[in-house]
Amino acid sequence: MRKILLVGNPNVGKSVVFSRLTGVHVVASNYSGTTVEYTKGNLYIEGEKTEVIDVPGTYSLQPESKAEQVAADMITDFKQEEGNIFVNVLDATNLERNLTLTIELIKKKIPLVVVLNMWDESKHTGIDIDEKKLEEILGVPVIPTTAVTGEGIKNLVSRLNDAKISSLEIGNKWETIGKIVDQVQSLKHRHHTFSERLGDASIHHIWGIPIAIFVLFSAFWLIRLLGESIIGYIMEPLFENYWAPVVLKISAMMNGSGLMHDILVGKIIDGQVNFVESLGLITTGIFVPLGMILPYIIGFYFVLSFLEDSGYLPRLGVLIDNMMHRLGIHGLAIVPMLLGLGCNVPGAMAARILETKRERFIATTMMAIAVPCFAQLAMVVGLVGKFGPLALSIVFGTLFLVWVLLGLILNKVMKGESPEMFIEIPPYRLPNINILLKKLWMRVRSFIKEAVPFMLLGVFIVNILYALHVIEFIGNLTEPLITGVMGLPKEAVGAMIIGFLRKDVAIGMLTPLNMTMGQLVIASVVLTMYFPCIATFTVMLKELGWKDMIKSSLIMMLSTVVVGGIMNIFL
Repeated sequence: MRKILLVGNPNVGKSVVFSRLTGVHVVASNYSGTTVEYTKGNLYIEGEKTEVIDVPGTYSLQPESKAEQVAADMITDFKQEEGNIFVNVLDATNLERNLTLTIELIKKKIPLVVVLNMWDESKHTGIDIDEKKLEEILGVPVIPTTAVTGEGIKNLVSRLNDAKISSLEIGNKWETIGKIVDQVQSLKHRHHTFSERLGDASIHHIWGIPIAIFVLFSAFWLIRLLGESIIGYIMEPLFENYWAPVVLKISAMMNGSGLMHDILVGKIIDGQVNFVESLGLITTGIFVPLGMILPYIIGFYFVLSFLEDSGYLPRLGVLIDNMMHRLGIHGLAIVPMLLGLGCNVPGAMAARILETKRERFIATTMMAIAVPCFAQLAMVVGLVGKFGPLALSIVFGTLFLVWVLLGLILNKVMKGESPEMFIEIPPYRLPNINILLKKLWMRVRSFIKEAVPFMLLGVFIVNILYALHVIEFIGNLTEPLITGVMGLPKEAVGAMIIGFLRKDVAIGMLTPLNMTMGQLVIASVVLTMYFPCIATFTVMLKELGWKDMIKSSLIMMLSTVVVGGIMNIFL
């Protein structure tokens, strides 16, 4: 196995670079014949497992301490093995001092990559380094990084295979360093810009938290505002003024009753069309996805696209990275979770950005169980919201608690590593409106193509099952579990069956059951957790494979029964 040795002065952030490359599972060892420790971990480069070694910090290869002696010996020993790469980590704010070790490494004729760490700090202090010019002079790859945020680490990994033996001619070491610094570095006085200060604050372990709370609260407030405005000013008037008369005419042509009438139109009450409760193909089947859910989907994906393109999402990932590692995933897993809030299908697909099979399983299972899509959220708010903020708080608080506990448990019981994330953090910028709208249209179009057919299919199937008394039969069969353990009416089984087709339709079907607040709260949580809709199930099966999908399904059903039973006791 080839090795990558990280070499640098003390306090240049070398260990942070090491942890970014290897994740949290590392091994500490004593160098042979000494009590000096070094750490090692693994990195996968294009599928090849590579050992990364964090060499003790040293200012020079002419050692003055035991640690520096070990560093010099390790460099000499590993130089003998073909294929090994040496990564020299420099503090970009102290280029002249750090280049001393770089020049000594160049003299060793070893394959070298130079990392200019603390790049953000150098910019903030008015130090401008021409990294391209430095690369040209040294004759080896030079990569700027900010290891504490992960900026530049992805570029470093991609260029490790470009490591070279430098052809730089060195006469007097100090004279050479002086000439290099004169050519590549300039100093100037400058103040931080507002966007730089905001960018730094967004990932600060203290200030970043209130910023994240403010951003997410504002985001969901805006989503609700956009969704409710589209519904109130566009969708409801369109359906009530233009589509309802058409429905009533079709109902009259079918004499207002009969099996086909109930399937196509649904129930007409007092000569009025109730688009939510009618359960007909041309009433509920069309109104719920287009009139109730699509407005919130438009709002959600508009806000999400804005957060993506503005540069905030990567910062949110960095901010929550430590917490997410305790759940067996890293900070970038926030992306599939947020996408899952829009629709679980792209959320499941986005889990591909996670490096290991273990991470993808944990993230996808957590999302499928405890992250409701926005279509479902809209229905929950509509049904449970009438009981006030407390009821909604119980629903979403329970799901968040399940999400955290599930991650903690899966991280403990599943063997394997949770590697660090490689992510570039762009500067804050105002999104391009044309690109943002194009992205929004692609996502909305995908939702329409997926949601409407499954909604129509769901309504059609539930009407057939009701007509054939199949739902009644299954309700009687599962009554001990549905009623006895979870405290729900046995009629709720119909909603659970349809939940496999569309979760939002399933929650809408709870309306005619006249359930109490406690029952609606439990039913909303259970319908979110027990199984994904068929579209998400299909994608998860493709992403995870049969074996892991069976495991994930068993976890879903077991956790649903446990959580539903506990909620029934307290509610």
